[in-house]
Amino acid sequence: MRFTDKLNKMIEKNNSLLCVGLDVDTKKIPPHLLKKEDGLFTFNKKIIDVTTDLVCCYKINMAFYESLGQKGVELLTKTMEYIPREIPVILDGKRGDIGNTAEHYAYEVFDLYKADATTVNPYMGLDSIKPFLNYRDKCIFILCRTSNPSAVDFQNLLVGEKKTPLYEIVAGKIREWNEKKNCGAVAGATYPEDLKKIRFIIGDDVPLLIPGVGKQGGNLEKSVKYGVNSEGKNAIINSSRSILYANNSEEFAFFSRKAAEALKDEINKYR
Repeated sequence: MRFTDKLNKMIEKNNSLLCVGLDVDTKKIPPHLLKKEDGLFTFNKKIIDVTTDLVCCYKINMAFYESLGQKGVELLTKTMEYIPREIPVILDGKRGDIGNTAEHYAYEVFDLYKADATTVNPYMGLDSIKPFLNYRDKCIFILCRTSNPSAVDFQNLLVGEKKTPLYEIVAGKIREWNEKKNCGAVAGATYPEDLKKIRFIIGDDVPLLIPGVGKQGGNLEKSVKYGVNSEGKNAIINSSRSILYANNSEEFAFFSRKAAEALKDEINKYR
């Protein structure tokens, strides 16, 4: 099943644009779980258990797992296997390298871990992204307007005679590269007016992955209104820390569900 079909089914089933980022951090998880041999997986498992009816997808930032070495690889594998297959999963690795290397990165996320989507960096151009685009049923979310403060260092640079911001040129390339209908774009909630321009450039068919709400302080209302397509879909609002670490007691899962439920309802208010 194509990523977009899988995503739309979950959007309709759960009436949700919420994506929960499963970015497990040993410095932030409830202390009682650190005493357990399988405490990190227990944490992920409980978060998944209390949010499957609230999300349209999950996003896993690979750095939080890779930094744990072999145990992190095992944790990532177990987490991917535990998530219900009907719910799409984005493996967030922000890969970007020459074609030969990119082939191995693409194999890792799509064949090894069985992810439904991933994130890539377009800085090296089309040949670094093609190996990912060859997976027709997947979705490749290309960094366009990221949510971090220093994004302006490069993404706001004015290019060419028309003095077009670089992020707008990237948005145009994403639309151009979307021949197989498997491109997505990353556009942060911290720059909602730019997000609006990106949606206009890429059109209705390209899904937007929108980080930056919650701890990063992005504008949720504008991000939803500007991010969705004409059908009120194709926008994925990601939140990680605000949901995962809403509470660090033994009842953490209860509070995580409450935080996820509140954010889902607020998102729907603006759709």
